[in-house]
Amino acid sequence: MKKTSTRLADGRELIYYDQRDDSVRDAVDKRPLDPTVTTSEVRRDPLLGDSIAVASHRQGRIYHPPADECPLCPSQGDRLSEIPDSSYDAVVFENRFPSLAGDSGRCEVVCFTSDHNASFADLTEEQARLVLDAWTDRTSELSHQPSVEQVFCFENRGAEIGVTLGHPHGQIYAYPFTTPRTALMLRSVAAHKEATGGQNLFDAVLERELADGRVVLEGEHWVAFVPYAAHWPYEVHLYPKRRVPDLLALDEDARTEFPQVYLELLRRFDRIFGEGEPPTPYISAWHQAPFGALEEFEGVNRDDFALHLELFTIRRTSGKLKFLAGSESGMNVFINDVPPEFAAQRLREVASS
Repeated sequence: MKKTSTRLADGRELIYYDQRDDSVRDAVDKRPLDPTVTTSEVRRDPLLGDSIAVASHRQGRIYHPPADECPLCPSQGDRLSEIPDSSYDAVVFENRFPSLAGDSGRCEVVCFTSDHNASFADLTEEQARLVLDAWTDRTSELSHQPSVEQVFCFENRGAEIGVTLGHPHGQIYAYPFTTPRTALMLRSVAAHKEATGGQNLFDAVLERELADGRVVLEGEHWVAFVPYAAHWPYEVHLYPKRRVPDLLALDEDARTEFPQVYLELLRRFDRIFGEGEPPTPYISAWHQAPFGALEEFEGVNRDDFALHLELFTIRRTSGKLKFLAGSESGMNVFINDVPPEFAAQRLREVASS
């Protein structure tokens, strides 16, 4: 992998990740851009103990542009985009309309391919490995910023999820706090560790899932399963078999196998609802251990956390979506219409050729 860092016309950082070591990235952003102005502010809820970001400047972000005006495609002739070069393998740049900025963290966009009409599932194993390397590199870089406590790499796919740009891409959020979902996990890990005399909860969960028959696919170094208490109609968790706290700690064997397993998983997601159905909308989210202090989670350290990816769709059946209604939105109690055992069986049935 070759990494080339440059700056856009408004000063934001852009990084090319290339498969070839001889790639030259010297294109200049010729757009007449004003410096970016952000209003991001993090506020803490005293009752719930969590934090939210207020970012009113995002009201002006680009919304469903036509394909020939996509800002994530390479620049071509007089059509200038966020990527100055006329081609790229993978690229990461600072979001022009970030939810988090400055002392409140950082938001980045990750473009998986220059092909506007592709999806992550269409990538080759070599391309998917390059994206994994980019995620890992950005996790490393962002974790060293003083204001950053947790790095979150994710992909939103599909208009139903709320995606406003059709080009295959994901995002990276660098939070100045430990996210509420991760904090819940760490509290559970701490309680389990104390109750069992030091045993790890993630290990116990993985052992149970391997035994209970909800495994979707399994490799030598990775295993994907539908969790016992899945929140979403079709939800799969992908774990490395060797527990590690973050992407940085994956060994070469796990990195090599990841593209095979993950691409197969994404292709199965597109087959859940049968041939002729539109692409399955999904969220794919990496869960990594925070880089900040963990004193509030008594007895827990970073190595107690297990890196894993959670992949889920809000489509519950053909033509119908799972909405977060009263119980889910009002009380955070999910009601799942699809039994996890059925979901696992369906995902085994639709193995891609």
